[in-house]
Amino acid sequence: MRDLEASFEQTTRSVALGQPGATAKSSGSVVFAKPGRMRWTYVAPEPSLVVSDGTQLWIYDPVNREAQHLTVTAAYLSGAALSFLLGEGEILRDFEVTALECSDTAALLDLVPREPATYERLRARIDPRSGELLETTVIDLLGNATTVALRDLRTNRDPDASLFRFDPPAGVRVVDLDPGREAP
Repeated sequence: MRDLEASFEQTTRSVALGQPGATAKSSGSVVFAKPGRMRWTYVAPEPSLVVSDGTQLWIYDPVNREAQHLTVTAAYLSGAALSFLLGEGEILRDFEVTALECSDTAALLDLVPREPATYERLRARIDPRSGELLETTVIDLLGNATTVALRDLRTNRDPDASLFRFDPPAGVRVVDLDPGREAP
C-alpha cells in the first residue's frame, strides 16, 4: 500500500488521578502517503488541520487563526511510531505483539514498543480478510486513550504532493514549537 484515504471518527478518553475523565469526540477525513506524509482534516466539533510532508508538521486552528509548526523529529512521535510514519517500520522488530481477539470479521492486536516511546502501547483492529486497518488506539504514558475508527478506506490513489504542504494564510499567528528555531 502506497497511500490511504478515509473518513474517521476520533474518541479521546482522558484519565484524572486514576479515574475516568472527560471524553472528546471529533471527526473528519485523513490521507496518508509514504514516506511520512499525512493530512488530517477535522470538521467536527471544530475545524482544524494537521499536515505533514514527512519533514515539517503543521497544526492549524482556523478559528483562533493560529498555526503551530515543528519538525517531524521534534514532534510527539518517537521510535516505532516515527519509523512507521516514515514508511520504514517492521511490526515484529519494533513491537511485542499480542493478539487480543481474533474472529472472521476482526483481529485486535496489542502492540507494545520494544524501545522507549512517548506512548505505552498501540492497539490495531484489522479486517483479517482484507488486511485493512479498521481502528487504532494509542494509549499514552498517563493512560489516556485516543481511538481512531477509519471508514470508507481507499488505497493507492496517488494523492497530489501539494496536499501535504501547508502555507499559513495571511494574518495567521505562527508558533514554532522547535526550541531555538524560527518557523519557515
